Amino acid sequence: MIQRLLPFLTLILLFVGLSIASPDNFLTKTNLSSVVRQTAVINLMALGMTLVIISGGIDLSVGSILAMGGLLGTMVMEKGQPIWLGVATGILVGCLCGWLNGFLTTRLKISPFIVTLGTLGIYRGLTLIISNGLPVHQIPPSFSYLGEGNLLGVPFVLWVLVACAVTVHAILEHTRLGRYAFAIGSNPEAAHYTGIPVAFHTTAVYAICGMLTGLGGMIEASRLMTGQPTAGQGYELQAIAAVVIGGGSLRGGEGSVVGTLIGAFIMGLLANGSDLLGISPYLQQAIIGAVIILAVSVDELRKR
Repeated sequence: MIQRLLPFLTLILLFVGLSIASPDNFLTKTNLSSVVRQTAVINLMALGMTLVIISGGIDLSVGSILAMGGLLGTMVMEKGQPIWLGVATGILVGCLCGWLNGFLTTRLKISPFIVTLGTLGIYRGLTLIISNGLPVHQIPPSFSYLGEGNLLGVPFVLWVLVACAVTVHAILEHTRLGRYAFAIGSNPEAAHYTGIPVAFHTTAVYAICGMLTGLGGMIEASRLMTGQPTAGQGYELQAIAAVVIGGGSLRGGEGSVVGTLIGAFIMGLLANGSDLLGISPYLQQAIIGAVIILAVSVDELRKR
């Protein structure tokens, strides 16, 4: 029980520690809003990654999917199409990329690590080819509301994140897809012999991960007000780290939405606190790496 509460306790201690170390800078509405906006994209990607990891898989291509979704969505808006169509395009592109990951994994029966490592390069390369390596700048000014706007005094992205988190939680806890994801991650062979359509549900999980990543790509583009073909580099590691820090197991069969959100906010607070305290960004990477190793070690000890 204590091990399961450890991520939550860590988040509280980190919040209290930063409040004491830098009260004038940390405990401000501007800074806390900034933390929410900065971590929203990783949170969305991590929610999708939670489903994938629970089902026993992994997706290393989400950073490239984010870039492709964001780029194609902004290109639609650049052509004079409405904002909603651009956002829908980004989400649809992410869904198709995720579906292809799941399809290749299940049909070719290759390790998802290898498949998504390959598609990481494919999606990034296609994004650079489509854009000719150049960002998209001609975006409607009102598009910035998605990433920077407020609704009822709260960052709009937080409302989006809460809606997505509730939906993913409902999928995991109250749908057949969620139950099957846990079963497939725990023992894929047993799941197959009990009649679960493993290939179909595995592909569906990757498609949902892609959808959430595509949405994250549009939020990233909204915050930067540009469609960057190089966006999302290294984000896949942060998404995986959020799931692991939050109690998810890379062996599959374990994970939760609440744990993932806590893991993502722990990394967000570490980065924000390091900036406020003047800690080198290079050291920040080392700190986050150490936290990941510690989280996995605690998980292994708990299982033993």
